[in-house]
Amino acid sequence: MGVLDDNHAVNQGSTAVTMSRALLTCGIVAGPVYVVVGVLQILLRDGFDVTRHALSLMSNGDGGWVQIANFMVTGLLVLTAALGMRRVLYPGRGCFWGPVLLGIYGLGLIGAGIFTADPALGFPPGTPPGPPATISQHGLLHFVAGGIGFFGLIAACLVFAWRFVGLRQTGWAIYSAGTGLFFFAAFAGIASGVNAPWIVIAFYLAVVMAWVWISAVSLRLLNSIFR
Repeated sequence: MGVLDDNHAVNQGSTAVTMSRALLTCGIVAGPVYVVVGVLQILLRDGFDVTRHALSLMSNGDGGWVQIANFMVTGLLVLTAALGMRRVLYPGRGCFWGPVLLGIYGLGLIGAGIFTADPALGFPPGTPPGPPATISQHGLLHFVAGGIGFFGLIAACLVFAWRFVGLRQTGWAIYSAGTGLFFFAAFAGIASGVNAPWIVIAFYLAVVMAWVWISAVSLRLLNSIFR
């Protein structure tokens, strides 16, 4: 009977590790999926100017379903990864708020897919130049969902930095805090309404940095399972 109990415990442990590994793998692939799909759209969609247009505008016009799907799929991947992070981080500093805040970012992505941004700045082709004359309800909800998600991401970076400080992992702490603070500065620039090319490019860079951070942290936690 004791041998059977031991085998059952081993099987349960193996199942838990397999589940955590699968969940964290979603976080590893989320970043590459979002960035690759985004880059392909930038290269293939007519009239899109990376120095003027936010990627959210891709949700409009012919082919808009691609960016909507990009938001939805990667949002679900981030939510799934957050569940895996919770399993691996518990117990310890930030084991609750880190995954929860990252999950809020996932929900924000899904919301940004459900509520599309208003056409603006000449995109899609045929749209008048400049910002939209009026903001639609779905356009407003897109901004709200995105804003909540972005602040969730920023806070998640800082919570993970706090955890890494506690673990004396200075490099990861600096990396996490730097990603969150740069993203905050870039988002503040975009939210200010100033459509200078360097601000738009800085925000693109911040988005890529954030996705790399999500994938990197997911991979690091995945590797920690086998130590």
